[in-house]
Amino acid sequence: MDAVKLRAQFPVLEQIAYLNAGTCGPLPGPAVGVATKVLEECARSGRAGMYFDQMRALSTQRRAAYAALLNADARDIALTGSTSEGIVRVLAGMDLSPGDEILTSQEEHPGLLGPLGAVRAQRGVDVRTVALADIADAVSPATRLVACSHVSWVSGALAPDLGGLDVPVLLDGAQGAGAVPVDVVALGCDFYAASGQKWLCGPVGTGLLWLSPEWTERLTVTGPTYLNLDDPGAGLDAGLAAGAARHDSTAQSLESAVTAATAFVLLASTGWDDLHERSATLAEALAQMLVDGGRQVAPRDRTTLVSWSDDDPPATMQRLAAAGIVVRELPGTGLLRASVGAWNDESDLQRLVRAL
Repeated sequence: MDAVKLRAQFPVLEQIAYLNAGTCGPLPGPAVGVATKVLEECARSGRAGMYFDQMRALSTQRRAAYAALLNADARDIALTGSTSEGIVRVLAGMDLSPGDEILTSQEEHPGLLGPLGAVRAQRGVDVRTVALADIADAVSPATRLVACSHVSWVSGALAPDLGGLDVPVLLDGAQGAGAVPVDVVALGCDFYAASGQKWLCGPVGTGLLWLSPEWTERLTVTGPTYLNLDDPGAGLDAGLAAGAARHDSTAQSLESAVTAATAFVLLASTGWDDLHERSATLAEALAQMLVDGGRQVAPRDRTTLVSWSDDDPPATMQRLAAAGIVVRELPGTGLLRASVGAWNDESDLQRLVRAL
């Protein structure tokens, strides 16, 4: 891959060592340019038939693109607004009742913990937490769902092998899709929820949910509206859309879709294998540089996240930001985290280490 050419597509990197794709990926210049043209055309021409026709066409394109990334079928991909929306749709659509147990890990993001807390309060289910590494062995007779991260947002550790469990598995792929290779069949999960704004460098308000075929119709559709129906003009007699589209977000926009699609094409044309390898190699190099500098790095796997201990993470994050280096602190952990993408280079890593 041409790393210099890839880096040049992200204007933020001209001045800033941007190491925060785990929150929001850097926006590619071409994606911003296309979105700007779409909005300008909307201002001139209004938003009528062509706007919605193009929106639907891009939905089809994005569904196929996300499916290819996950080694899945496009029919099994729902377009959502975020990782958390996908999680909510799964939890709300399952037949959970008092006495059922959901098993999760001790280092989950609020994007999963919030929905789990809500389903516990609303349905009376039990939520049990264990170490991420132990989750496969902790399933009990009461467990009805395993819900955890594919890649830990705290440490960058990978979930253990969850294939073969006799309960459904929901993976939070916010730090997975686009960052590391994802094969939903090999992972042995039943649901995979991911973000469009992180490692896919799209806008906030985009995401995806993969459902295994056996769950597409089994999962109750919560609040279907216009975009979830096969024939909206049929009114009360309208049925649900075929495949996972029945679980799509009920609000989508052409400007968001075209930004997401353009960013995805840019990354895909570079080559996902090369992108994944470069990101992981750079992250590994940063981890070693931090260790060599006397920093305590959290145990991690070969992913794109590197976290390390700091005496005052909020203050250090602010100091780094003032120096043009963007990382994030992980509240309540005593850790700072760098998210390393293929668009970064050694100069970004060196700049961070020197500033620390």
